[in-house]
Amino acid sequence: MTTSFHRAPEGRAKRLATTLYAYTLLDEFVLLYPFYALLFVDTGLSTAEISSLLAIWSVTSVVLEVPSGVWADAVSRRALLALAPLLAAVGFGLWVVAPSYWAFAAGFVLWGASGALQSGALEALVYTELDRLGAAGRYAAVMGRARAVGTGAVVVSMAAATPVFALGGYPLVAAGSVLACVLATVAALTFPEHRARTEQEGEGGSGESGERPGEGAADEEAPVGGYATILREGLRAARADRPTRRALLLVPAVTALWGSLEEYTPLLAIGTGVATHVVPLLVVLVSVGIAAGGVLAAAGRSLTDREFAALLAFGALTLGAGALSGVAAGFVALAVAFCAFQMASVLADVRLQESITGPARATVTSLAGLGTELGAVLVYGGYAAASALTGHAAIFTAAAVPYALLALVLFLGGSRARVSAS
Repeated sequence: MTTSFHRAPEGRAKRLATTLYAYTLLDEFVLLYPFYALLFVDTGLSTAEISSLLAIWSVTSVVLEVPSGVWADAVSRRALLALAPLLAAVGFGLWVVAPSYWAFAAGFVLWGASGALQSGALEALVYTELDRLGAAGRYAAVMGRARAVGTGAVVVSMAAATPVFALGGYPLVAAGSVLACVLATVAALTFPEHRARTEQEGEGGSGESGERPGEGAADEEAPVGGYATILREGLRAARADRPTRRALLLVPAVTALWGSLEEYTPLLAIGTGVATHVVPLLVVLVSVGIAAGGVLAAAGRSLTDREFAALLAFGALTLGAGALSGVAAGFVALAVAFCAFQMASVLADVRLQESITGPARATVTSLAGLGTELGAVLVYGGYAAASALTGHAAIFTAAAVPYALLALVLFLGGSRARVSAS
């Protein structure tokens, strides 16, 4: 009986992780990824118009990031995770059914809204459910693997996109993307969702006594307050709670720069002088490093602040060395650097989740997401300005400096405190 009791939470935690991996894989399996820019060009859009579309995408994410996080705390996080892929699916379908500038703009608004709905809600749901099962310590491993699955899904979708496009052109790759989104919604509907224990639970005993967690919305706690109440609670936690504030700032500080640099790795690869057909292989090598970082993140749960700083310093060193080399072999060092940065990003998210108390978990997580989005915009602008003065290798090398400085600050101000509690 005791063995059966202990196995039940174990099985639920594994089912939650499996659902998360399936959802992430399907959500990232977008066959249109390598072709949407070509679709815009073939429709007759200029470079300036394409740039404006990307700006619309970014602005949508920035504007909706925090409101969607508050919404996730006020209503069902599972419902938002189910809705998000459907918005992207409508956008992708619109692009091929009525290709035009305004259809593309509407599609990017929908895609941006989709990402905003997921940001904050996904992390909050997964952490809350694991914590409820007494398995919060697995969060680093589960989310790290989920990010690895997402990276792998992008790589596989890009590899599959070429033969699919050869068979049916833009309509077929769009149909495949829409199908993946619909299946992601189906996967989202299988997520369990429970909020913090209600007063009735507290009076009647712990959730382990007579309660059967993970069996549907009937067991969920009603929203703790209206939109404005939850927003105020999230802002209060971010402002007044020092560990939460520090963790919230750490997430964009670690994530924004390398996440933006990744978009420029093909340009860095071309600068090494390799043939064009080799460029995708170097990009895939970096993606493998990123996926490995997600998988290895759980091994870093016991890192102290200073050891975490050393991880960032190591990433900065290998990033600079790989970029400075100017040769294709330098992408091995670059992959190692991105592996370290992905590990650090997952661990920063772990620290944030473990620091949050109260009902506004998705709201606070979305504030970190907003910081990351704004940081990315600054990186894109800085990269564009720097590219007029120097080459890609020099820019990548210079990008190692902020990480070295952040590592120094964390090392000097750090202690034996862990990046996440055991």
